[in-house]
Amino acid sequence: MKEVRFYGRGGQGAVTSAELVAQAAIKSNMYAQAFPSFGPERRGAPVQAFLRVSDKPIKLRAKIYKPDYVVILDSTLIGVVNPAEGLKPEGIVIINSNKSPEELKTLFPGHNIACVDATKIAKEEMGVPITNTTMLGALVKASGIVGIEFFEEPVRERFGTIAQRNINAYKRAYEETILITL
Repeated sequence: MKEVRFYGRGGQGAVTSAELVAQAAIKSNMYAQAFPSFGPERRGAPVQAFLRVSDKPIKLRAKIYKPDYVVILDSTLIGVVNPAEGLKPEGIVIINSNKSPEELKTLFPGHNIACVDATKIAKEEMGVPITNTTMLGALVKASGIVGIEFFEEPVRERFGTIAQRNINAYKRAYEETILITL
């Protein structure tokens, strides 16, 4: 079983990201669960979402404390929360940032890093700086958690007429993601 913790701000789509990966995993004949963790937060407040993907039924129904992957949709959350808390030693921090991989490595010493400027890609491909679907490409590139080909149908179902822009964004992020391992 692979476990992913997503970090974003209310309204950025962290919950949607987790749901889309779960749907893609199910379409690839795997088991998945996705759920949010937030209270009465407002738009812009830190939000977490959780995802589990497995080739066996998932019976665990708790928050994820020791993730295999951490996805950070908004790098301004670094310092507000500790995204790498509990990350497994071989885990990967997958981050949306325009900083160099080397600079990001100093923020997460001892961890593998995958980075992409998802904000830039989202603006160029979709016209808005919403990075949730863009970061799907980075997650898939860094983790292989599910094949990228399984995202198209859930994205089309979720986004309708604007789906193609989202598809272009996650495919581009897949190509542009840089992985730095220990």
